[in-house]
Amino acid sequence: MRSDLIVEGEPDSCRVLASLGDALRTMPPWLHPFQSVADRVAQSKAESIAASLNFARASDETLPQFVPQSMLPGDEPYESFIAKTFRVPTRNNLHDLFNGIVWLTFPRTKRRINLLQAQEIMRRGVSGSRGEVRDALTVFDENGAILQAPSSLTNALRERDWNSLFVTHRADWQSAHLVLFGHALLEKLMQPRKPMTAHVWCVDDLSDDAVAASLTPERLIDKPFSPLPVLGVPGWCEANEHPQFYRDSGVFRVPTIRAI
Repeated sequence: MRSDLIVEGEPDSCRVLASLGDALRTMPPWLHPFQSVADRVAQSKAESIAASLNFARASDETLPQFVPQSMLPGDEPYESFIAKTFRVPTRNNLHDLFNGIVWLTFPRTKRRINLLQAQEIMRRGVSGSRGEVRDALTVFDENGAILQAPSSLTNALRERDWNSLFVTHRADWQSAHLVLFGHALLEKLMQPRKPMTAHVWCVDDLSDDAVAASLTPERLIDKPFSPLPVLGVPGWCEANEHPQFYRDSGVFRVPTIRAI
């Protein structure tokens, strides 16, 4: 968050909403899929992030209600509370703001993630490891991206063939669609840095229903995510117009070859 947006004595929610409004004025490409919802949230002038998200939600009963974090019982898991009440505990920070914006934009996908998480908690409890399904769901929810693209790009991405992905087949990005779904990733991109990397989930259909349906335990266990340094996407960073941008091996890493 920009330090010049922080006003002494100003409520946290006001600072957070001002930060979002500033980002919307410059409109980085990764915010485009969320613009309609984010505009309504930023204009709400509500007293909390939960209230701002509810303002954007309006009276749509297919969307969750957002409530103060204090409404979450201390002995109840976050995911279980949402699954039971269809209410999302929300703090006055950027992390929860973006979580809410993603909920309002991809409600079926977020609900699918929540219900799968809650089912796993019922089955395994919350002590010890979360298990493969919950681990994968958390990766997707916090840091995931959804990509619908020609096979020339998805194949190169899976192989981490950065030159093919971003240089040889650069023109193919014009027919690709990428949505940064992870709310932690969106929060980090308020101050973008070259190494920021998404975990990409490839799909044939980017609709909310189709993405939700693609999240099956069987596929999640395989963790079919591919790392993508997001500022490498054509048009997402002025510096990547030059092929030299992709020769940074600390960011665009080649796959590790295991000895047999």
